[in-house]
Amino acid sequence: MAKGARLRVGELCSLAAKGLVAMLDPEKQLFCYRLKQTPQGLIREGISHRYTAMSLLGLHRFEARGGASPVGMESIFEALMADLAWVDNIGDLGLLLWLCAAIAPDRVEGIYSRLAVASALNQYCGTEDRRTMELAWFLTGLSLARLTGEQKLAGLSELAEKTYSLLQPNQGRHGFFGHSGTRRSVASAFRGGIGSFADQVYPIYALSKFGQAFEHRDALQRARKCAEAICRAQGPMGQWWWHYDSTTGRVLQRYPVYSVHQHAMAPMGLFAASRATGCDFEEPIYRGLAWIDGNNEFGTTLRATSSSLVWRCAYRPGKLKMYVRELRDYLMPPEQSASAADLDIKLECRPYELGWLLYAFCGPDCK
Repeated sequence: MAKGARLRVGELCSLAAKGLVAMLDPEKQLFCYRLKQTPQGLIREGISHRYTAMSLLGLHRFEARGGASPVGMESIFEALMADLAWVDNIGDLGLLLWLCAAIAPDRVEGIYSRLAVASALNQYCGTEDRRTMELAWFLTGLSLARLTGEQKLAGLSELAEKTYSLLQPNQGRHGFFGHSGTRRSVASAFRGGIGSFADQVYPIYALSKFGQAFEHRDALQRARKCAEAICRAQGPMGQWWWHYDSTTGRVLQRYPVYSVHQHAMAPMGLFAASRATGCDFEEPIYRGLAWIDGNNEFGTTLRATSSSLVWRCAYRPGKLKMYVRELRDYLMPPEQSASAADLDIKLECRPYELGWLLYAFCGPDCK
């Protein structure tokens, strides 16, 4: 499995790099929000600074691994940095630090000062509710700034430790993270305890990097615990499921199954955890990857090779049907896998999906 999967990885990385070309707005030099299949063909919709940062992270690693970016990375980076009004929450601030630490470490100190990062936990939204994904992005940015060898950032260690202290209570005893630490009402407590797959993967990555950067053993243990939890819950076809109950340890909702989880985000988190903790997650990584190439409910690939895309997800069409299934899944253990007759493929792709694919499989954490 692993050998064949590695051969597919090279093809996927080439596809991802090519696919990003159509997602770039040539005038704004920023990546779109999504590329969507319509009766008129593929249509580019919106602009996303966040997705642009993620795409640059992937393309940077693709070039470092010997690939050639099909778009001008420098002009895109300068367009992203020209107006930082998009950085209005703790997560995007972390993402910007992450990007600069990776591709422009000489700019980290300036960003740290310009955006008042030292006092960010008191100023940026996302902190008060202790949102898992956003805190994980911020912790990653701080940790990678340290790993670049940056020693001039005032209060960096204390800030990273404080961010970790806000994030770690969101992890339940079974290993899963909830969506946030908000407990101001019954509804917010319920929602806060339910974490998406993103609420698992980004903390795995952040805690792995934090543990390495600051020699924090407890953080590495938490990263390993979450990584092992999602691997235990992985579906029979290698599916990475959508929602998890951090209180009970149950998989709460299985569908949609997102391609980005299969080919990018799970590998990104699990490769990092492997490197940081010494645990081997190779088998579930490549089993999840095989879902893209036909070991799935449809028995066919989700790659659109003619347009160099990977279609977004397998989902249940119809909102009423989806809500009924969600209620059923909450009241009783959900089914392991749906049949192809109950599912459809969402014919769209977003830039970050291809960016994270490149980041996962072209980086130093990938074996």
